[in-house]
Amino acid sequence: MVARVGAGQLEMREVHRFANEPVAVAGRLRTDILRLYADVLAGIGIAARGTELASLGIDSWGVDYGLLDGDGQLLGNPVHYRDPQSAAAVGQVLAAVSAAELYAVTGIQQLPINTIYQLAAAAGSPQLAAAATLLMIPDLLTYWLTGTAGAEVTNASTTQLYDVRARSWALPLMARIGIPAAIFPPLRRPGQPAGDLVPEAAGQAGLHRALPVIAVGSHDTASAVVAVPAGGRHFAYISCGTWSLVGMELGYPVLTEASLRANFSNETGIDGTIRYLRNVMGLWLLQESWRAWSVAGQPGQQNRLLADAARVAPLRFVIDPDDQAFLPPGDMPSRIASACRTAGQAPPDGPAETVRCILDSLALAHRRAVLAVQELTGQHVDTVHIVGGGARNELLCQLTADACELPVVAGPAEATAMGNVLVQARVQGAAPADLEGMRALVRETQPLRYFQPGSDARRWRAAAGRLAGPA
Repeated sequence: MVARVGAGQLEMREVHRFANEPVAVAGRLRTDILRLYADVLAGIGIAARGTELASLGIDSWGVDYGLLDGDGQLLGNPVHYRDPQSAAAVGQVLAAVSAAELYAVTGIQQLPINTIYQLAAAAGSPQLAAAATLLMIPDLLTYWLTGTAGAEVTNASTTQLYDVRARSWALPLMARIGIPAAIFPPLRRPGQPAGDLVPEAAGQAGLHRALPVIAVGSHDTASAVVAVPAGGRHFAYISCGTWSLVGMELGYPVLTEASLRANFSNETGIDGTIRYLRNVMGLWLLQESWRAWSVAGQPGQQNRLLADAARVAPLRFVIDPDDQAFLPPGDMPSRIASACRTAGQAPPDGPAETVRCILDSLALAHRRAVLAVQELTGQHVDTVHIVGGGARNELLCQLTADACELPVVAGPAEATAMGNVLVQARVQGAAPADLEGMRALVRETQPLRYFQPGSDARRWRAAAGRLAGPA
């Protein structure tokens, strides 16, 4: 994405879109990081044609990493977080450090995909033994572009190896678990320079001058939250894409026993904020269902399916999107049907009913998280902001307003890229200096849509109890 930012101006255009498809090989699921890097270089080259670029910032998903040897060479394609083998290490880690101790230090939601479990699963492997440096995915791409190694804090905080109060790597925790602390690079914060493009990368991208790379909120949700167009403090956000990240922005972590039980995360945000949130499985269920139907030769047009789903009677089928059975790739419609049967419900009949099941269930999961975040923080929510790709899904936005019994503001859909460029532009002096000003710029310049809750609150309240078990 290329952006132009100035007084009263925030414009973005897409110049290169490419797939991010994990590859299953030799029994493991891996990220095709070299293909992603090649496409990053291609995108930089396209962006630079006819445009004087001021800087570049990179964000990506969290928890995944690459390992470099002492010469700075990648030791192997990173294992993807949906690879099931890290789940086997959860018990091993919790035998060394209790869940309560882990939470007291890191404040991170207990998920088998977390970096801490991936590393524990890799203990004793030749790759880990040979590793000199661990770099999270955006830091790895930045390293190849600039030759400098570092760990940007918003992504580092997702590892469950970062001390959320000390704002540093949790070195004593690493020692107790047997994770080599020496491989973790120095931390850097959004807005700090990461270096200029090295000649090799600049040449491959077709650039003929230095291009600064700026550390941004390198975790995609951290960047997305920057671009939440909220006025005031009493809002909840849902950064809705493959995952739905549902939470509030705080100035401090919440490390209570109740927060641990509710499985909320305290991830680092921009300007020292805390992204207090819960991971909900998100539109992954829909994406995998579409993929399964396409493989089966019945792809259907997505807008048509959503329109058909809108005509299906509401709340007939309710599943818990956070069920770990939905985490790996595979035949999602069959898993959803199975979950309905287990809950004592008739399964959805066909794609339209399956889509409605997913969206109703996601709206209920959003409701659950929005209610919980208010109870856990003692702060009330006046408005729910949906940003990311899910903001384009009008049916999901309306169902979320209905379920949460709160108004929903949808947009911007490209919030992650927008937050990324706002942090860069602030460094250049072209964007407001604080979060409130950046968000006001988003409100002033971006089209937003508004959804009011319907009158069927009683039905949604009754359905909310069905997430936990049989109807």
